Amino acid sequence: MSTAYVFPGQGAQFVGMGKDLYESNEKAKDLFEKANEILGFRITDIMFSGSDEDLRQTRVTQPAVFLHSVIKALTLESFKPDMVAGHSLGEFSALVAAGAISFEDGLKLVYARAMAMQKACEMQASTMAAVLGLDDAKVEEVCAGITDEIVVPANYNCPGQLVISGSIEGIQKACELLKAAGAKRALVLQVSGAFHSPLMEPARVELEAAIQQTPFNTPICAVYQNYVAQGVTDVQQIKHNLVAQLTAPVKWTQSVQAMVADGGTDFIECGPGNVLQGLVKKIYKEANTCGA
Repeated sequence: MSTAYVFPGQGAQFVGMGKDLYESNEKAKDLFEKANEILGFRITDIMFSGSDEDLRQTRVTQPAVFLHSVIKALTLESFKPDMVAGHSLGEFSALVAAGAISFEDGLKLVYARAMAMQKACEMQASTMAAVLGLDDAKVEEVCAGITDEIVVPANYNCPGQLVISGSIEGIQKACELLKAAGAKRALVLQVSGAFHSPLMEPARVELEAAIQQTPFNTPICAVYQNYVAQGVTDVQQIKHNLVAQLTAPVKWTQSVQAMVADGGTDFIECGPGNVLQGLVKKIYKEANTCGA
């Protein structure tokens, strides 16, 4: 029996997140205030009492979800993970919680990533769509068949739920073809761009430069990374996978399957919401899941 801590990504945010932690835990309050200082604006004001719209901006969402997740982990008395994983942005939270990156450096990297991704989104109009009720192989086949536009699988969330990413025209064309192929739904998402696709290449270059300048340590346990869907402890490999993740799909289904194969039985979600608990259950129904 092994305990896995899992960390959510963009989309898990809600107004009010982290407020109870800030008010009830002195260490948490110090870390939140340190974050305000590092970022140069009071992100806690937006997190605790801002508007949904303000919180939805990539430059705010990513550090906000990261902060809530990491501060929750760092203030848990019982935080003893056998393995960790994070969904997209959540991989940075997992790495900080597992001691591979310091809190300060993790926040700086997440903010640099968010800003670079926002910039890449502004360079070309692009989007993502959730495809429900179709085999992964069929979705892959439809995406591969569209050659005049960019459309790629982006998030393997759980069996029967795959998010695709690409140009506006490519996603629209793919949605029509996927519905015709039998998808229950092919729903364009309210996102600012095509995350985890080749359209994030400018952001990948920026993130790589930032990661190369950041000190990394060997984590206290294996980190199951999105890019390879297996446990990694080697620092150079971790850095490489973290960079590659930006333009490659999030292999969440495969990562959870790998954790289960390696003995993972209890999955504790650390961060806002409970999306990952639901996905873990759909991937492996015998899993014990709960929030931190």
